[in-house]
Amino acid sequence: MTRLSVNVNKFALLRNSRGADYPNLETMAGRAIAAGVHGITVHPRPDQRHIRYDDVPVLSRLVARHDAVEFNIEGNPAPKFLALVSDAAPDQVTLVPDDPGQLTSDHGWDLEKDGTRVAHVIGELRARGVRVSLFMDPVPHQIDRARDIGADRIELYTESYARAFGTGGQDTVWRRFRAAADHARRIGLGVNAGHDLNLRNLPRFLEIGGILEVSIGHAIVVESFDHGFEGTLARYLEIVGQSPAIGNAPSTTASES
Repeated sequence: MTRLSVNVNKFALLRNSRGADYPNLETMAGRAIAAGVHGITVHPRPDQRHIRYDDVPVLSRLVARHDAVEFNIEGNPAPKFLALVSDAAPDQVTLVPDDPGQLTSDHGWDLEKDGTRVAHVIGELRARGVRVSLFMDPVPHQIDRARDIGADRIELYTESYARAFGTGGQDTVWRRFRAAADHARRIGLGVNAGHDLNLRNLPRFLEIGGILEVSIGHAIVVESFDHGFEGTLARYLEIVGQSPAIGNAPSTTASES
């Protein structure tokens, strides 16, 4: 079974757009947990345009009350981010090479260039008992380097798969991701995935097999307009191989949505 982690950044963006506490992040994360998801993800950025630094301890305490749920913090390992991680003690940190002003993450690590710096951060995080995942493109020699510098997992950056889905290039791109995931597992790395995955393209992607976790945020918010929040989560949980919580089962199968 693949674990589903819900990224709540977009709920924070909606909240911030009106300068109030609505929607409340703790409430939305709590609803996701009640629906049966396996994790909550946040990606704080320096400008705090969605998740704010003071959201992180609130969500950390919420997740800590649920033994089967993990807290994943994503971000570029700048000093302020690492201090935030140190205080929050998440289950997993996903290191992402995004610039401060980036709209969204758009590439994986180049560990030929950044490997020494990232290796130092990985060592510090693992010494605190935190699992470390690196945001990576499906490039085998870069994945080798992720293993060499001590990462526990990689998170495959899936935008290119999402863009190719439904086009003539879909199978070629899918096979590239399958080869990268197979390679990562052969050398001892766990494999997560995320970015632009949704109800339509996720089932095919998971045919790769062995994907430990998917992190999804933007699509869940958009698809909730059609299926409601709990209904959308129920569809994702069916895709990843878990029965939805009682009362949240969708009226149609995920493949029909």
